[in-house]
Amino acid sequence: MSSHVWCHGTKCHKSHTQDRVRGSKGNKVLRTRKVKQRTEQSWYDHNHYFNYFCSQGCLFDFLKTHIQRVIALDPRTEPLETPIDDPVKTKHETNYGHTYYDTVIKEKGVDSNIE
Repeated sequence: MSSHVWCHGTKCHKSHTQDRVRGSKGNKVLRTRKVKQRTEQSWYDHNHYFNYFCSQGCLFDFLKTHIQRVIALDPRTEPLETPIDDPVKTKHETNYGHTYYDTVIKEKGVDSNIE
């Protein structure tokens, strides 16, 4: 596997930045950026989107262009649900007399000490 791939952003080659300028005098072009494949760190999943896009802008340009095809890969026809215990609402008052509420929502069967 190569250590770099080309950015998949649909407009990456149109961004006017100096690091994209390539070519000899009179034959200049704006080129798509290379993206380093970061697989050496255990925390950096090889399927992480920044292994394929040079920036969030390129990622969202790609999604904007291809969102219908992406969703078609795994369409959702029914909602997902997570069973929870009854929410616990706790009333608090600040030193200045303001009242606010904390609501704790806990999944069923999940220890509250684990996050």
